[in-house]
Amino acid sequence: MYDPLKLSEEIEKKVASKINGKIYRKYYRFRPARFYSGCSSADTCGCNLRCVFCWSNDLAREGEIGKYYSPEEVAGSLIKIAEKFGFKQIRITGNEPTISKKHLIQVLGNIPLKYTFILETNGILLGSDEEFVEELKKFDNLHVRVSLKGCNEDEFTKLTNASPEAFNLQLLSIKKLLNENIACHPAVMVSFSEKENLEQLRNCLHQIDPKLAKTLELEELILYPHVARRLKAARIRYYTSYAPSAVPQEQI
Repeated sequence: MYDPLKLSEEIEKKVASKINGKIYRKYYRFRPARFYSGCSSADTCGCNLRCVFCWSNDLAREGEIGKYYSPEEVAGSLIKIAEKFGFKQIRITGNEPTISKKHLIQVLGNIPLKYTFILETNGILLGSDEEFVEELKKFDNLHVRVSLKGCNEDEFTKLTNASPEAFNLQLLSIKKLLNENIACHPAVMVSFSEKENLEQLRNCLHQIDPKLAKTLELEELILYPHVARRLKAARIRYYTSYAPSAVPQEQI
């Protein structure tokens, strides 16, 4: 078991570098994507979790691959893709984009307000850093998608092998975003969850804000070959199609 906050510090040393006063960050691709009715996407390297179901490969997750880009280069690449395909949405995704806060803030500062900027994050650093969310509130075009790793502490640890307390940092990040009137919604990986656990999560989110339970996005497992290998090694059960009331779990 590991501490995601300590891992964040270790990974940041591998994926972020200060060059001529600017914070450069490692990315491994820029691309158009079909999500959110079409968006330009930047995929970062380096994450502070080790989710067994993660679609990212180990080299990208550890920050062993990728190329350093300045905030201006990242924003420029995203805008260029958006203009080419007529997208109204821009996002940073893949691994954990909030690692290297200064870099992210500088990227946001270079995105025109005509684009909606979607930040996809596990929320742990937003929940742990008192100033992070406050710095984000100045960007009126920001929308944050907080991806919960399971429905409770036990599921979180089973899926990530991280300290269970970090699950509460994910929920805290949502509270902070709402307190600062930053547009956001939660998502959760449900392919490993019992129906009653999902209902408990919905109730928890409802207590934070009733709209959260209604906007909860359900993520399902994509069984890439490297994901299948991880799941087999960990002997973790999953739903082949998410319908916990009817579909039995399958052991890989």
